Amino acid sequence: MKVWWRPRVLVLISCVLIWQLLAWSLQSRYLPTPSAVLVTLWQQWLTGDLLYHLSATLGRVLASFSLAMLIGVGIGILMGSRQRWNEWLDTLVIIGLNIPALVTIILCYIWLGLGETAAIIAVAINKIPMVIVTLREGARAVDKDLLQVAQVYRLSFSQSFWRVYWPQLYPYLFAAARNGLALIWKIVLVVELLGRSNGVGFQLGNYFHYFDIKGILAYTFAFVALILLLETLVLRPLEQRLNRWRE
Repeated sequence: MKVWWRPRVLVLISCVLIWQLLAWSLQSRYLPTPSAVLVTLWQQWLTGDLLYHLSATLGRVLASFSLAMLIGVGIGILMGSRQRWNEWLDTLVIIGLNIPALVTIILCYIWLGLGETAAIIAVAINKIPMVIVTLREGARAVDKDLLQVAQVYRLSFSQSFWRVYWPQLYPYLFAAARNGLALIWKIVLVVELLGRSNGVGFQLGNYFHYFDIKGILAYTFAFVALILLLETLVLRPLEQRLNRWRE
């Protein structure tokens, strides 16, 4: 039986060892040891600050992710299956892909105010074009022969979509989801840095003002660990379950 997590654990351990060796050799306050970062992390956990700011950031990530996936998947399928819609919307998608995230964030804050709605919309807008592009390619790659078989067996539109069409999009959905999480939480940090009073990005901004590297690394690794848990406990098992039909 293949144990998929062993290489990942070994890579993480190797990175920590290299980090420890560099910290010992450089002896610089700008590169604290892993143990020093863990002490800071534990202190933040005991005070409750870590959980408070992590939960604020995670809430924004999940809200923005859900909104971006919902809109992006719908438009992507539409563009991939309807050439006319693709011709009309392609230019807008290209523009969306190339507008800097910082510009979108600033404009949303100016137009909508420094609130949660502006923050979530700004993050979602930056992610939607990437979801559209991924799902558009998935819709174009759908096996038309399978759809014709569904017509031969006189399946209803709903049955054809959910049992024949939709399962073929699973690889593209999970690719968009993984890329989405990787991108969205980074943009959320910028949103929090610029206009929110809580969250990991807000804390990173505070630590930056005092050049507190231990605090910056502690919050960064805490949220990275949280994303890895989501990948390991949610995305990976769900992907394996939904893709069993391919085996």
